[in-house]
Amino acid sequence: MKLLPVAVFLVAVSAASASMAAELTPQQIYERAAPGVVLIIGHPQQGEGGSGGTGSIIRRDGLVLTNAHVVIDEKTGKPYSRLSLYLKPDRVTGNPKTDLSRRANASVTAFNRQLDLALLKMEAAPASLSVLDLSDPDRVKIGERVVAIGHPEQGGLWTLTTGVVSAEFEDYGNTKGKHVFQTETGLNRGNSGGPLLDTQGRIIGVNTAIARLASDGLPIMSISFAVKSSVARMWLREQMVMVDYASAQPERPPVPAQAPQAPQAPITPAPEKPAVPPAQVHTEVRPYSLDEVIRGANSEAERDLDQMMKNMRQKTKPK
Repeated sequence: MKLLPVAVFLVAVSAASASMAAELTPQQIYERAAPGVVLIIGHPQQGEGGSGGTGSIIRRDGLVLTNAHVVIDEKTGKPYSRLSLYLKPDRVTGNPKTDLSRRANASVTAFNRQLDLALLKMEAAPASLSVLDLSDPDRVKIGERVVAIGHPEQGGLWTLTTGVVSAEFEDYGNTKGKHVFQTETGLNRGNSGGPLLDTQGRIIGVNTAIARLASDGLPIMSISFAVKSSVARMWLREQMVMVDYASAQPERPPVPAQAPQAPQAPITPAPEKPAVPPAQVHTEVRPYSLDEVIRGANSEAERDLDQMMKNMRQKTKPK
């Protein structure tokens, strides 16, 4: 009987260690999750106007979760007649010709403007799609680290930003069932519809809105909102799309085994040399402009999007 408290303590320590071990670094999260994130461009068949945003691949047959306001034409209240998805290249270089070479058409299968959620279906989806898992947002506490991946205006494509969960709200904006996280993760227009990820690289929210100006014009910083994954999961089930939460603790990415090294003879330290300033690498700064992305694209479909982006910076609604 005297051993029970010690055993319980050891179990608790072991569980805590497993939880800590399961946390991934931002770099590991990015490497795991970024291939499952897409760039979304929507525009009418003719005329000006359009929208750009982010989405998450949630099933291998090409289902993509995003915001309704990314794919709905405000003028008609209906989905844009043309939707293009861009899959992440192996390496984002800043060159639109290569970064936007993996294009696919898509259509809207369902949307809910009150919840600001939409489900897209990719046409002719590749067989090797990367998929993002959903995680139970009830496991997430205020102050926990989160990251976002998206395409912020004037920033890079497949951009990673980090932060923490700041607060949570039920029935946000007086919309029943719209439960959200507030976060100070850096989000901007273009991040709309993208994933808010926990420390295991799983979706706990769909980034949906930002606050930038108070009613008196005072700037607001680090106030952004994401619809909880529980809301998205319930809404998807209403569309007969069954997506379960992933298990609580995934395994860490495997570490390559190293071959044993033969003993080495002692090495005499070399004489100290004067300190040399580290070499500096100067590279051209190439922030992304969606206008330039569209103008620089090769295909006819991409060139048609040129006029689409002219009015995007005049929008003051969420991102």
